[in-house]
Amino acid sequence: MPAVIDSTGATVRDESVPAAFAADLGTKRNAMFRAVFRELANQRAGTASTLRRDEVRGGGRKPWRQKGTGRARQGSIRSPQWTHGGVVFGPKPRSYETSLNKKERHVALQAALADRFQNDCVTVLATENFNLSKTRDLAALLFGSARAAKRGDKTLVVYAADQATGVGQQLERAGRNLARVGVTHVGALDVKDVLGYARLLLTDAAFAALAKAFEETNHASA
Repeated sequence: MPAVIDSTGATVRDESVPAAFAADLGTKRNAMFRAVFRELANQRAGTASTLRRDEVRGGGRKPWRQKGTGRARQGSIRSPQWTHGGVVFGPKPRSYETSLNKKERHVALQAALADRFQNDCVTVLATENFNLSKTRDLAALLFGSARAAKRGDKTLVVYAADQATGVGQQLERAGRNLARVGVTHVGALDVKDVLGYARLLLTDAAFAALAKAFEETNHASA
């Protein structure tokens, strides 16, 4: 049951876990793996490139005659066994992009969020009369002090899309210089982010938006 806190860190009340995140989704680990694999693979630039032996300059002349020298036969100084020679089966520019259908991505995100809710790793931030624009204030809210923020649990702060110009701006500005804090909005939330942080701090609007989105899709698919 996530606690609801205000900008001072005081607990206001407790929220019940939304039904979409209260279900046992432990069997969806494979979907979470595929979702994280896709997210990481799609970030790869795929620009690594090496030269094959036919692409390396030089090496057109045979280094020494075939027989009689006592040395191993060589045809070119650009063969793979030579320093500065060509690379065997080296990387060439390619796309690492993989696909995953929308329904499976949705299930994976739901399972990741359910894991965080069921392990008491979620806190809700009440944003009524919210005013928190200093980094030290956010550090105190999340970790107790700026010093503790250097070694505290990695925390992801999530705000709703319609809070981007108000609360979202304040959270982005305050969290910019905290190494163990990430700030994002509901629309950009992915499985990698949810699983990569030990704690989630959801604004009350983000909490409501996630609960509504997953409840609606679950009813639609039922």
